This record gives sequence, structure tokens and C-alpha cells, in this order.
Amino acid sequence: MSNENALDLKHVHECFQKCLQDVDDVIIEAYIDGYNELVKFLNLIGTVFSFVSSDVKSKIKIMEKLRDGEDAIYYESFKKMMKYEKETNLHEKNGFVSGSRTMLRLHRGLDFIRLFLKRISEADEAMNTCTTCQGSYNETLAEFHPWYIRKAATLAMHALPSRPDLLKKIFGSEDKLAEALQILPQTLQSCDEVYRRVEQLYTDFDFHGLP
Repeated sequence: MSNENALDLKHVHECFQKCLQDVDDVIIEAYIDGYNELVKFLNLIGTVFSFVSSDVKSKIKIMEKLRDGEDAIYYESFKKMMKYEKETNLHEKNGFVSGSRTMLRLHRGLDFIRLFLKRISEADEAMNTCTTCQGSYNETLAEFHPWYIRKAATLAMHALPSRPDLLKKIFGSEDKLAEALQILPQTLQSCDEVYRRVEQLYTDFDFHGLP
């Protein structure tokens, strides 16, 4: 059981390893388990990304409903889901909340989380967390947010603490931080592979532009 008040990178790594199926697919349940842990990162860095965290939770609820529904068999993996929704044109059906569209939002969020985590772990103590966060955000999530959200998020990033304080906030004690930094490269590798596979599937099914 992971700690509610700190980010458990080992748990994320295990979940993301577990969700890698075959050579090109990703299991949705394990992906969401790992993602639920990563959401803590958004909560722990402050209110700056509370709007993303809230959106993520609502998207996960949608997926849980689909995975418990009568068509649950099609929502076991990204590939099955996309194939099913493409062949039945469900992704274009009015009134239907597409799983592919829903997971696309989580996929974009993962891009930001993995990039910012990588940069704060590799930087020195004197790094400017605000600048680093803004850079990571502008290269990933910002593209998909309207200008007023981009402006609010960019301004809110000025409230981020220094790198040592931020890392302590995310991981807890010095011992926990040391453990986290040790497993972080493996966790980021898992995140990268999951992201790469999902990105490729959205390309293969031409789903990047889902509204």
C-alpha cells in the first residue's frame, strides 16, 4: 500500500511494467493504477495543477464505468479499445463518451509529468522550479489548453518552492527521497515506454485529433 502523502515511484514502476502487453499494447487497468499514483505528484506540487488533477480523476471514473459495462472486454487494453471504437464508429457517436478520447487526455498529462519529474531530478539545487515547470508545461500540456488556463497555470507556477523543498514535499523524508532518486531512472524508463506505445497507437488509429 503506497503512502497517501508521498509519491511512490516503485509502485508506479511496477504498474507500468505490468501494463506492457505483447510488443505494442498497454493494459488499461494497470495503466490507471500507475496513473492514480502519479496524480499525487500533481497534488503535492501545489494548487498549480489542481485543475489537471481534478480532470484526471473525472476521466478515470469514466474509464472505470466503461470497464465495468457490458462492453468491458473491449476496454482491457488501448489497442482493443481503439480497434473497437474505430470499427463501430463509437468515437464519433453523439452522446457516447469515447474511451479513446478519455485516455488521450491522460496520455497528454503523462507527457508533462514524466518530463517535469525528469528535469527536477537531474537539475542542481539552485534550479528555478518555476522556469523548469513552465518549460515542461509549454512543451507538453499547454498546446491543448485554452489561453486563459495557460495564463493562470503559468502565473501559479511562480508559487512553486525551491528544488530541495519541492522534492521533500513530493517524496517525504531524506531517506525516502534517496530511495526515490535511486528508482527514478527505472520508473522514467517505464513511463517512457508506456508513453511511446500509447503515442504510436494513437498515430496508428489516427486518433490524435479526437475532440
